[in-house]
Amino acid sequence: MKNLLVTGYRANELGIFNQKHPGIPFIREAIKRRLIPLIEEGLEWVLTPGQYGVDLWACEAVIELKKDYPQLKLSVLAAFAGMDEKWSDEKKEYWQDLLKEIDYYGLVSKESYSGPWQFKARDGLLLRKSDAMLLVYDDEASPGSPRYFREAALQMQAEVGYPLIQITPEDIQSVAEDMQMDLTDATMDGDDWN
Repeated sequence: MKNLLVTGYRANELGIFNQKHPGIPFIREAIKRRLIPLIEEGLEWVLTPGQYGVDLWACEAVIELKKDYPQLKLSVLAAFAGMDEKWSDEKKEYWQDLLKEIDYYGLVSKESYSGPWQFKARDGLLLRKSDAMLLVYDDEASPGSPRYFREAALQMQAEVGYPLIQITPEDIQSVAEDMQMDLTDATMDGDDWN
């Protein structure tokens, strides 16, 4: 697999409304943990639609991984121009900082938002350009925006064997527990020095 589409919920669908939310590092780490073996098996590009939420946290994960895997490339393919127009100043600044680290940024439509066709066109292009999908998704919860990607991936899986890899809430909880354990161990080790 050379090209992997990574996507999932938008931040507001997870009840996350700013970059200081304590759950973001766990989601980002879960993505990193899934990406590392794929990179070691030859993954070259991570593609994402660039929506505010899992897509951009995946960008952060890739940017961090590029320190150890400089061959890894990151692409954001947005549906339309000015997708950040209605974002808060904090979100816009965060997005501008991420853009500096992205290897390729493209637009499906150079116009501003004019209809759902732009999302459908973007999603179709991302699916055609990718060899597999990594999706942060909860089968038990209300479907939210990632359901369209999931349905398309499952259809492609049935037709051509397109791999769909999911990160579930249980996966993220496991990462959170691991990270908390690491933090506890580091704190305890620090106490030994007193």
